Amino acid sequence: MKKSLLAVAALAASGAALAQSSVTLFGVIDATLALGRGSVSNKTQLTNSGNTTTRLGFRGTEDLGGGLAAGFWLEAGLNNDDGTGAASNANNQTVGAYNPATGANAPVRSGTQGLTFNRRSTVSLSGGFGEIRVGRDYTPHFWNYVWFDPFTYNGVGASQISNNLGGATNVRASNSVSYFLPANLGGFYGQLQHYRGENSSGTPTAGDGTGTSLRVGYASGAVNAALATSQTRYASGNISTTNLGASYDFGPAKLSAIIDQDRVSGGPTGKGWLIGVNAPMGVGEWRASYSTYKGTLAVAAARSSKLSLGYVHNLSKRTALYVTLARLDNKDGGSMALNGAVTGANSNSTGYDFGLRHSF
Repeated sequence: MKKSLLAVAALAASGAALAQSSVTLFGVIDATLALGRGSVSNKTQLTNSGNTTTRLGFRGTEDLGGGLAAGFWLEAGLNNDDGTGAASNANNQTVGAYNPATGANAPVRSGTQGLTFNRRSTVSLSGGFGEIRVGRDYTPHFWNYVWFDPFTYNGVGASQISNNLGGATNVRASNSVSYFLPANLGGFYGQLQHYRGENSSGTPTAGDGTGTSLRVGYASGAVNAALATSQTRYASGNISTTNLGASYDFGPAKLSAIIDQDRVSGGPTGKGWLIGVNAPMGVGEWRASYSTYKGTLAVAAARSSKLSLGYVHNLSKRTALYVTLARLDNKDGGSMALNGAVTGANSNSTGYDFGLRHSF
């Protein structure tokens, strides 16, 4: 009886809290049939996120008055093909052997696990001054890969620049504090972020996983352009990334481009670029890109180039069918492959995604 009364009291308290602020449940379920073909082996699998990353999230805001607002955002990555949660990273550092298929080492806490808010877990305060955001979040230099890649960094069509030397903070960083410029600056926008590895002092690796990232841009009408740069400290060699992205919307089509350079101090330098197009047609959209990148931790001279073509057919505002095909060419010792296939050095690989995406 006491447990029942406690449960009712907890629900009542929760309801009162929700009534004082705006809270939204949101998500995406994206199922993908992925085929990969290589010179060594092929692979066929039911996977996810071929068009948009599968996720489940909760976000909310509270009006504090005087133009101030508090907010939170909890967003978890999901593998809807098997029901597991996506991996997270506690300290912006890497462990394990280098994986040439992904261009990075295995992340901390990788593997099969339950629900983690790996995609974003932040609390924020915003107002006329801009926004201060604290927690695990996307790094500023990551956003150019998303906004200026026609495939938004997803699926077999994603830019080859995604296979770079960016390390554990290439997409997100834990233990971060960010400042965002206010939205009323005539099209100018920007984000400054600092994140910590949180290691004990007095060791050679004390600074590992600590870094700073900056992005500034301008968007007005058909034009959008942004420059980003970052550096993350590691005893094995600091990782620096600089990229520039731009797009122009002509109406019938939007053209986009990215140039990128990654450098490991005392190690290799990687360089790449992309050119792409998005072309709406009726209820759907055609997507195409060509991207190339040179350099991996395993083979510094390796070069891979990818040609991607895709079509998204919108059944409604929330549901879509899609198909993407890509061909990857390796040179100078490269052996990257698509959708889990394995290919030999300097050999080609092809990949296909067929999927259904639903958002809520």
